[in-house]
Amino acid sequence: MTIRMARPQRGQHHRSRMHCLKKLETTVVEMQDPKAGIKGSEQKLNVTTIPHVIAGNDVIAWIVNKMKVTQEEAQAFGTMLVAYGYIYPLQNHKTLVMLNDSSLYRFQTPYFWPTQRWVADDTDYAIYLAKRNIRKKGMLEPYEQVHYNHLHEWLNHKWDFIVMQATEQYRAGKERKKPDRVVFDCQERAFWIVNRPPRRTHTALDYGPDRLIDPNVEEKITFDQHRRMNIFYQQAIMRSKVKSSVSLGAMVKYMTTCKNHDPFLAPCLPSNPWQTDNDTYWTLNMRRVETPTKMRVERWSFSFFELLSDLGGRDDFKVFLKKEFSGENLAFWEAAEEMKWGAASAMSTKAEAIFKTFLAPGAPRWINIDGRTMGLTVKGLDHPHRYVLDAAQTHVFLLMKKDTFFRYLKSPVYKEMQKKALNPEPHNFSDAQLEQNARNRSQGIHPIILWQQEEEELSKAAIAATPVDIKAMMSKIDRKK
Repeated sequence: MTIRMARPQRGQHHRSRMHCLKKLETTVVEMQDPKAGIKGSEQKLNVTTIPHVIAGNDVIAWIVNKMKVTQEEAQAFGTMLVAYGYIYPLQNHKTLVMLNDSSLYRFQTPYFWPTQRWVADDTDYAIYLAKRNIRKKGMLEPYEQVHYNHLHEWLNHKWDFIVMQATEQYRAGKERKKPDRVVFDCQERAFWIVNRPPRRTHTALDYGPDRLIDPNVEEKITFDQHRRMNIFYQQAIMRSKVKSSVSLGAMVKYMTTCKNHDPFLAPCLPSNPWQTDNDTYWTLNMRRVETPTKMRVERWSFSFFELLSDLGGRDDFKVFLKKEFSGENLAFWEAAEEMKWGAASAMSTKAEAIFKTFLAPGAPRWINIDGRTMGLTVKGLDHPHRYVLDAAQTHVFLLMKKDTFFRYLKSPVYKEMQKKALNPEPHNFSDAQLEQNARNRSQGIHPIILWQQEEEELSKAAIAATPVDIKAMMSKIDRKK
């Protein structure tokens, strides 16, 4: 490990969780107290006697007695200490958890604590891997070998310096006593496991972007800022209010309805593609798939907005409207969405087509909206813009939400889709299969390709919907002859 005497100047950058880490360090210092702390002992590890070793069950018992918490909470707190690098395992470095058994751990030296704020640089990691490669004679872990090859290519311009530093550190380490050498190697390896974890391993040190404002410094508020705050609070007081019991009840109802569809609360079936590198979940949940999953079909019943947001659900809703001969409202809503998010150059053409199709007297797909909304919409189409159809679109949306949507949920069309929906079985991949999935990872389908496919489908549907001119077709045939 390269010793840094001067830390980089970070200016006004402040870590938002530094106060939390200071509390953790206070607890770790209490754990190492000779009288009231955790009693350590000498343990043999691969024929080497390691001093000050603690057991996982002793750590959890100390946390239970000190903090008056349950075994599960104490184990979770111990796992957090391991994940942040304050305690490291001696036997299984890859598993950064606290086990409630006789597994061996040691306290990390303060030099490697996260609050030191020195950056875990790629050059330092390359020196560590090169030193480990010399000691192990090329037998690195698979994930370390991947990092080693990448850094060799990335830092090729100074690789001679890296190898020289690694060789010098390796020679200096051989001069230490064997217990000290083993302890330092374990400490260094634990540090890099936390800062450069293997694949599919969560790192607790991902804290997001640095804060530019020190939260401990009082900000001086000007007169203009006080005036703006006063206006904001006055407007907030005048807003309509809802009882806290009503809002909390609505939140509980929403959470109860959606908890099985939340990837943080329920597993993704058949497996989470971000963890297993298997894209079956994405394939089954493509925007327009022939047979959707049961979870996806169930989500359509949550709200009308959920149904329209899903292109598969919207297509199934169109089938229902076609059987009821009332598809003009949804067609108008889609046309308004296309005009809102479409190209500005085609806005006038789209506005004229929407007026002739849905709003003009005697239009082929005339929509039934109130006279005031119709008048405002038709008047606004003289000078069309993106949001000229918002009033009519909202009116049509509410009509479908209050009437058609509930009839659709009770219809045979939706019930038939529920019967056909897939219920995928969960994937139980072994560690070897997960590693193979990571190596065979595909790039996936780019969103632009999906957008192009949708545009082609829309153009084909528009061509199929236009009436065929028989005379023009016959004239073309005669010309070819």
